[in-house]
Amino acid sequence: MKDKKILAEWCNYEHVAGMDEVGRGCGAGPVVTAAVILPKGFSSPLIRDSKILSPKQREKAYKLIMDNAICVVAKAGNVDSINSLGINKATFKIMHECIRDLSIKPDYVLVDGTEWETYDDYLNVTCIPKGDDTYSCIAAASIIAKVRRDEYMTKLHEHFPQYGWDSNKGYLTPDHIAGLKEHGANKYHRIMYVKNHINGK
Repeated sequence: MKDKKILAEWCNYEHVAGMDEVGRGCGAGPVVTAAVILPKGFSSPLIRDSKILSPKQREKAYKLIMDNAICVVAKAGNVDSINSLGINKATFKIMHECIRDLSIKPDYVLVDGTEWETYDDYLNVTCIPKGDDTYSCIAAASIIAKVRRDEYMTKLHEHFPQYGWDSNKGYLTPDHIAGLKEHGANKYHRIMYVKNHINGK
């Protein structure tokens, strides 16, 4: 993926951070966001929207990003935060934390999606619909967030195998819903998302 539009429109900016989230629509587990600043002009065919990469491709891309990025930050918004704040506020909260914790303050931030909650009036931010398949820095953020979240959900599966989180990663697939109906919810479930699937409802 080549960042031709970035080079044309943001050529005066040295450090452009891409941001994306993974897990917004899941019934269980955290939402994970990432911010990545790549070297100016850096691109690779491997760095694409994480959803269209195979697990093996994502792992290879993840290593490529970690080896070459100027800085990377990933954060998880826990289920308590999602349950109390709602998914949008919880997501923006950890996106803001990602920006705050970057070792280099970005000159510009590109966010996948259509909405942004102002964090810093002096920060240049543009929302890019489907940006994870348009800009390398956003694609890199989606890969980092996806790999980190998948690893976490796979670890949770070891403790709660009845929900199939090693394969569905917390999304409300038929096997996950079947687990909810038989075993009920646990502390890693998002109550508003799963309440209609508990106790056979």
